[in-house]
Amino acid sequence: MSVDRSRGMAATEAEAEPTKVLEFGLGDGTYCLDIGVIDEIVDAGELTRIPNSPDHVEGVMDLRGRTTTIVDPKTLYDIDEDGPRKRIVVFDDDGFEEGRTVGWVVDGVFQVRDVSPEDVDQSTTVEDEGVRGIVKSDDRFVVWVSPDVDDALAADVDDVDAAEA
Repeated sequence: MSVDRSRGMAATEAEAEPTKVLEFGLGDGTYCLDIGVIDEIVDAGELTRIPNSPDHVEGVMDLRGRTTTIVDPKTLYDIDEDGPRKRIVVFDDDGFEEGRTVGWVVDGVFQVRDVSPEDVDQSTTVEDEGVRGIVKSDDRFVVWVSPDVDDALAADVDDVDAAEA
């Protein structure tokens, strides 16, 4: 199914407009997300750990009266490097069931920039779940990821919400 989707995207690349992405750091790597899925970026605060939660769920925090599940994308993407974990990228809750708020703890946020379809190499990531492509930049590569790394993430958020109740 991923192969068919990438073929369809390749056919429309010529007509496609640039996408604004947020670049952020995880360990020594630079990653990006489409800003259309991001609600806000906040400073990392104190988290409440949830017993028996999945490894990638760091805990929850109160974000303007809403319980926000905080996920560690380093665990999701198997990244072993440490970092300062300074910011939380909070996703638009339209991508999750009503009332669910999810954020990723990241080491730093760098910039918002435009990415043209011709700058994205999808050939190396066709089978990688949660990776949209590799963005070719001047002297580096940026991994374009998606917040829906796997369908289990939504189920895990449901499990955390059930544990809180």
